[in-house]
Amino acid sequence: MSKNLRGLAARLALDPGLHGLTQTAATSGLERPFAALAESSHTGEASLIGASSCYHFPRQHREGKRVFACDGTACLVSGRTTAVAARLAEHFGPEAIGQATCLGQCHRNDAFLHEGATGFLADATTVPTRTSMASPILLAPLPPPEDYYATLLAHLRDPEQALIEITHSGLRGRGGAGFPLHLKLKAAREAPGEPKYVVCNADEGDPGAFSDKWLLEERPHAVLGGMLAAARIIGAAEGVLYIRAEYPEAIQAMQAAIARFEALTRSGGNEHHAVPPFRFHVVTGAGAYVCGEETALLNSIEGLRPEVRTRPPYPTHYGLFGQPTLLSNVETLANLPAILTAGGRTFAARGIPACTGTKLVSLDGGFRRPGVYEIEMGTPLREILDDLGGGTRYPVKAYQIGGPLGGLVPASKVADLTLDFESFAHHGFLLGHAGIVAIPAHFPLAELLIHLFAFAARESCGKCFPCRIGTRRGQELLEGALHQGRKIDRALFADLLATLEDGSLCALGGGLPLPVRNALTYFGDELAPLFAPSAQDSRPS
Repeated sequence: MSKNLRGLAARLALDPGLHGLTQTAATSGLERPFAALAESSHTGEASLIGASSCYHFPRQHREGKRVFACDGTACLVSGRTTAVAARLAEHFGPEAIGQATCLGQCHRNDAFLHEGATGFLADATTVPTRTSMASPILLAPLPPPEDYYATLLAHLRDPEQALIEITHSGLRGRGGAGFPLHLKLKAAREAPGEPKYVVCNADEGDPGAFSDKWLLEERPHAVLGGMLAAARIIGAAEGVLYIRAEYPEAIQAMQAAIARFEALTRSGGNEHHAVPPFRFHVVTGAGAYVCGEETALLNSIEGLRPEVRTRPPYPTHYGLFGQPTLLSNVETLANLPAILTAGGRTFAARGIPACTGTKLVSLDGGFRRPGVYEIEMGTPLREILDDLGGGTRYPVKAYQIGGPLGGLVPASKVADLTLDFESFAHHGFLLGHAGIVAIPAHFPLAELLIHLFAFAARESCGKCFPCRIGTRRGQELLEGALHQGRKIDRALFADLLATLEDGSLCALGGGLPLPVRNALTYFGDELAPLFAPSAQDSRPS
């Protein structure tokens, strides 16, 4: 897309444009629900319909569905999905039940979405939070907003010094990739072009991860403060929070926090408490896991099809509406106020040299003490799972860590790992967002792999053939082997994984082979019946 056309996309976005329609188009009863927006934005109605069709919420197959049960990995392996569906069917009828992935309630496994709110089979409780540190960073309570912002702004009077402090901190992105944040800030700061934007990726879609959700709901001003800090450093006057629609309570909490921020902005008068003009926008997703990928997220904000862009150029130079953009995830940004007020080297004193600071870890309902944990980087994984998490409620053979595209860590390898990016990568896994799902010993690995392929196939943006076609072929091969006795050719399956890894535009297709290969490596005996014997297997010993 040309830069001129991308710039014009601003007419569809932010207030609330296409996103307001994508959530209601399927049930609005209007014959042409996109007609008015097409006319006001001077955009083709077909283009708007095409963009809307990429999302789950407005699709026609959801018509008549009144309640949506969570079908995330944690709920699947917990064995509670059938019971949840049965209870919901008693109240709504089986034909009214739909599926949603994921509702961020992985610590309890009984959640559903009804009329724009999260419901539970049992009484609602707050997410348990725990830490072994005497002075946590992200779990620490915050002062009143007026004092909080005043302290933060005092450390932002010199944006260049603020960038130096973040550089000293060694903070790496907490969304999964672990890229040093100061390099992004520096690139966006130095990139030519106005206006510039700060975008918070709050599309936490990995089943098993709910730490961003907790921050959005319980520490919203830390998120806003981090965005404000990033904006001061790069020279932006607007910020966008892209929050998934599956998190309605998080959306409400952030909107309330923004209203409080805007009230402080309007108050003025008192120099100590004054907050400079800065505009926040909340854009609500409409059900698309691929929007967790930064370029698909930018397309979605712009009202375009949420497809992955080729890179370079990177968002720091050509991001939202074609302008320089600092895009980072919730947890990363929430660390910035603490870094600036305490000092970068104070933050770097925690953790280990290659991975400084702390990390939020999500433990699912398979643990005796599930919830959100703040842990120093470099902490042994065994300590997190057993000492802090209390171990699991049932025998476990593996842990899905980092979501559906993360590693599948066998129980036998836990003692080798520490909570940092390098440790996981060295052993052939991926820390990712650090959501941890306990896989019961009795749960078939073949069913888990089918679930992962089906998830990726359903969530693929469809732009590249390897992901769009390859994920579906993988699902079909595994289903055929497990349910119809059609053995899989190992060479063919290996080629499929290589094609996904090497040919996909983003990590949705490119990351899927990692947990599949982990399963084949560590659970080969369990999966062997799915595959045809190779020539080597048939040779006499």
